[in-house]
Amino acid sequence: MVNLIATKEISTYHDVEYTFINSLGEAGLVKLKVIKKDTYIPETELQKLEKMIRMHHELDINVAGIEAIIHLLDRVEHMQEELRMLRNRVR
Repeated sequence: MVNLIATKEISTYHDVEYTFINSLGEAGLVKLKVIKKDTYIPETELQKLEKMIRMHHELDINVAGIEAIIHLLDRVEHMQEELRMLRNRVR
């Protein structure tokens, strides 16, 4: 069973607007679950969310910018994995 954390608690704890977290969910960057009009995030998504909150707070990056950064980081990770596989083939 996956533990759920209320996004209202997260927004209070991290001093970030609730709408910011909701926007990340709408952009598909984090998974959110709505139960009886309250929004929750699975505990497994918390580390990813906190990384995006740090980008927003420390670097003043908006949701669109975070979306672009996450996309680029995913591409870099994919390319690194391909490079590892090719290096193993050459050996």
